[in-house]
Amino acid sequence: MGSVEETKTGEEEMQQINKKPPPFDLNDYTIIKEGEAEILMHKKNEVFYNKAQVNNRDMSIAVLRTFISKRKEEHEALLSKRMNKASKKENHASNGTSNGECEASQETPKGEPCSNGAEPEKPVEGKGQGQLKPPRVLEALSASGLRALRYAREVEGIAQVVALDNDKASVEACRRNIKFNGAVAGAKVESNLADARVYMLTHPKEFDVVDLDPYGSPSVFLDSAVQSIADGGLLMCTATDMAVLCGSNGEVCYSKYGSYPLRGKYCHEMALRIVLACIESHANRYKRYIVPVLSVQMDFYVRVFVRVYTSASAMKNTPLKLSYVYQCVGCDSFHLQPIGRTVSKNTSVRYLPGFGPVVPQECSDCGKKYNMGGPIWSDPIHDQDWVASILADVKATKHRYPAFNRISAVLTTISEELPDVPLFVSLHNLGGTLKCTSPSAVIFRSAVINAGYRISGTHVNPLGLKTDAPMDVIWDIMRCWVKNHPVKEQSPDQSGSVILAKEPVLQANFARAVASLSKAQAKKVARFLPNPERHWGPKLRAGRTITSKHVSLLGAEAVKEVLNGHEQETEEPQVKRQKTEDPASIS
Repeated sequence: MGSVEETKTGEEEMQQINKKPPPFDLNDYTIIKEGEAEILMHKKNEVFYNKAQVNNRDMSIAVLRTFISKRKEEHEALLSKRMNKASKKENHASNGTSNGECEASQETPKGEPCSNGAEPEKPVEGKGQGQLKPPRVLEALSASGLRALRYAREVEGIAQVVALDNDKASVEACRRNIKFNGAVAGAKVESNLADARVYMLTHPKEFDVVDLDPYGSPSVFLDSAVQSIADGGLLMCTATDMAVLCGSNGEVCYSKYGSYPLRGKYCHEMALRIVLACIESHANRYKRYIVPVLSVQMDFYVRVFVRVYTSASAMKNTPLKLSYVYQCVGCDSFHLQPIGRTVSKNTSVRYLPGFGPVVPQECSDCGKKYNMGGPIWSDPIHDQDWVASILADVKATKHRYPAFNRISAVLTTISEELPDVPLFVSLHNLGGTLKCTSPSAVIFRSAVINAGYRISGTHVNPLGLKTDAPMDVIWDIMRCWVKNHPVKEQSPDQSGSVILAKEPVLQANFARAVASLSKAQAKKVARFLPNPERHWGPKLRAGRTITSKHVSLLGAEAVKEVLNGHEQETEEPQVKRQKTEDPASIS
């Protein structure tokens, strides 16, 4: 027995010397390949992994590539600006000394500069000068480490990816996967067992990119995240608690995000805007503010990409970017109430409370009461220049994105959204209120365009339409539509009956407008794709035992396979016990 133990310890020492992972049975693991990374996943659901998040990871890689290129462009522009400024001052100083030299009669003390000449400016030092350091990325909740590995292997120009998790099994799995992915991953990815909140607080402004992708709400991580990002850095944040954000539990949403949600057709876009308002609130506490570059609602979650800057003066504009939302309980008409406003006089700007209320006590369209929600982010949620760059990069390197079809479809739709119009109306909702057949999107869009307003689709809902037309114009268009397509008489106290009882002020023109189809629609580019497979959605939290109750999440086949595996595991010890008991019974 001693010799066997000695050989085992010798093998362990050799493994430590060679820095190889501890021995494990590959039969207990499944090799999962995504992009250029491969990971080993244990069959017992010890570490969280969700195949559906490939869309999330692909989108993040696309944004990260664009961030690196934009960051380089900004650095070069800053260098050029500073060099030009320095050269102009030098020229000005040299001209001043040549034209206005000190006269002999006005002697100056030896070693002192001439009083009428400007002192030469010191060379500009600091962040903008010299070589730009490659970015450091923090993945605060790494689990298996797949995302960190993909960043390291697929995004050029990254210096380091720090992967954190407070679960020992996850950190062990991450380190195993780092070694499994070879030298490049080993050199760039570092896995640590730590509480992400504490780690980010103790590393202020150290990371150029911080990725938050928690199981549920990111609210508890936001305060420390906005402090750990370098100035001009990128925060990538996911929220999967859509039931809370979309109004099922408004009081819970308010406690987590500081905003009250409304249950309208636009609830998913409102969820995006609630998350942005929450991040801005946390950033403001440290004289920082955010600039959204891309905000996406996909599958069962929202994902926002924002840049974080430091400026006490720019932070004063935050009330101008936030609004409360009034939504009618009868016809779902909505109106926005900005929190703040500015008054300019000469060169000074005063910040004042917003005028209000923007609505009367009762809805002017149907006479019902209003619900009030918010505050939400009412500024643009995308940077269209960034969206165009991301989409161009994705199309140029589509072979590198496993979910190319889905993310290109989403980005195409986003590129055609009206950037300055918060929320949207739904054609089916309008038709449902009036109990009429809703017009086609082309007909409705034509009527809005012919009335002199703008209109576009939204990536959040195939039936959603974003427009700067006020609600009374939209209802006038629907009244004109119902005149041509009569409906059955309804109860006079219903919202639809009250709306239709009024004569339209605007006479709608339903003639086909040239811009009634977007460029993508005209080219028949797919914008809303079905899920690639069944049960494409959220998965069980890591460590939970899979039972027959989880069929709706995982599918019958997956659950059956897991349950059969558990049965075999419980049967094996019984067989071994019988074998050991047989000789004893014979004797």
